Amino acid sequence: MKQNQTMISYFIIKGISDVPQLQAPIFVLVLLIYLSILVGNMSLLLLVCLETHLHTPMYFFLANLSVVDMTSSTVTLHKIFLTFLTGDNTVVYLSCLVQFYAYASLSGNGLFILTAMSYDRHVAICRPLSYNIIMNFTICLLLASFCWLFCFIQVIPYLWIISMISCYSSNVVDHFFCDLVPFLEIACSYKSILERLSNIQGLIIYALFPFFLISTSYLFIIRTIMKIHSSIGRRKVFYTCSSHLALIMLLYMTLMSQYLVPSNNMGFKKLFSLFNTAIVPVLNPLIYSLKNKDVKTAFRHRMGKCKADILRIVD
Repeated sequence: MKQNQTMISYFIIKGISDVPQLQAPIFVLVLLIYLSILVGNMSLLLLVCLETHLHTPMYFFLANLSVVDMTSSTVTLHKIFLTFLTGDNTVVYLSCLVQFYAYASLSGNGLFILTAMSYDRHVAICRPLSYNIIMNFTICLLLASFCWLFCFIQVIPYLWIISMISCYSSNVVDHFFCDLVPFLEIACSYKSILERLSNIQGLIIYALFPFFLISTSYLFIIRTIMKIHSSIGRRKVFYTCSSHLALIMLLYMTLMSQYLVPSNNMGFKKLFSLFNTAIVPVLNPLIYSLKNKDVKTAFRHRMGKCKADILRIVD
């Protein structure tokens, strides 16, 4: 529905595809992916909570990452389900702003939690004798709290500027959720300010700052690993970082692919957004489950206890 530069009270979400024949397959596919996100991340979260030997800083941050993945996916994918089930693809203005705020905050939070995990790996490998003192519960709680609070606060300028936009050329959002890029496509005012803020803040806060901290941590880690004379010892130490490195590379490659696509190519942007909000949260618990002996041991132990409880009830 076109509107000639007027205030609007609701947006129309186009979704992943506007082809009617594709709506049912898309719904089923996204639903299966979403259920996988919930099952995988909830299982990992429960393991971290129930297994005492996983009560360590690394798994504390990993539990935070699981919460971020589940929440972010719910925020971005729920409209796909509602549109298919009810046929209503409209979102009121305030709900659209809330969805944008939540998604922007959570997506940044995941990257900062991975940065905190890199510091944890740095202390564990480079200063193992002081690890329990440095990475105590208070420090971990402060780091996690900073990640959550900072990422929710730094999105407020975007929200404030978007709320001041007085007119839109259209109320059709060419996306499957309310994101900044489709807002810029239809906004009649403050576009240049939002673009500059997005470029500056995205480059400094989401790219250079975390990358610098992660790179610094791993430079110290590599230097420590190189001092180990045994090749088996070097591989063993590096293996403890492999899952974390895999998550970082996956997230950075996804974000780079998403934002390097030309702004006028919304089809590819939606595909990369779907990968970032649906596929990455599925892969995160899988990477840690398949590559981490502690998680696999905890899973087998918990399954053994459940089996024993079931047999005891049956008997």
